Amino acid sequence: MQETHEEYRQRVLSHVEGRDPLKMQAAAPQKLERLLKGLRASQARKRPAPTKWSINEIVAHLADTELVVGFRLRMILGEPGVPIQAFDQDEWVKALHYEKRDLRQSCAQFRAFREANLALLKALAPEQWKHHGLHAERGEETIETIVHMIAGHDINHMKQIEKILAA
Repeated sequence: MQETHEEYRQRVLSHVEGRDPLKMQAAAPQKLERLLKGLRASQARKRPAPTKWSINEIVAHLADTELVVGFRLRMILGEPGVPIQAFDQDEWVKALHYEKRDLRQSCAQFRAFREANLALLKALAPEQWKHHGLHAERGEETIETIVHMIAGHDINHMKQIEKILAA
């Protein structure tokens, strides 16, 4: 059974409890690079099961998600209360050909987008952390909530990669 949007939110946020989400996000690109060190393209493209993403697809997803998050943050900051469009991540995997993407390039994109987003976040005034958008599936989300969600999202996918590598 597929989890609800609220179950997803709680699961992802549980990875961040008691931790600094900005420090977690800052450390994520280096952790990802360590996980991928020495990985061959054929290993990265192998799906652990027909309906499960490969490492290559996970890393492309992380890069594209970081791009989306950057846009969402900027939209919320420029127009608090703005609607936030959801996207079907499985459709993006297919339509954007994640299986064909270059792993190292996806990793570099993730790092670049993350660094840009962290620079933006570090420059925010305290009251801006409470600005929110209206997510199409999850409802009201503040900048603060999004930052926690993304830190947890990173952990979720790093664990997936670790599990694939251990198999």
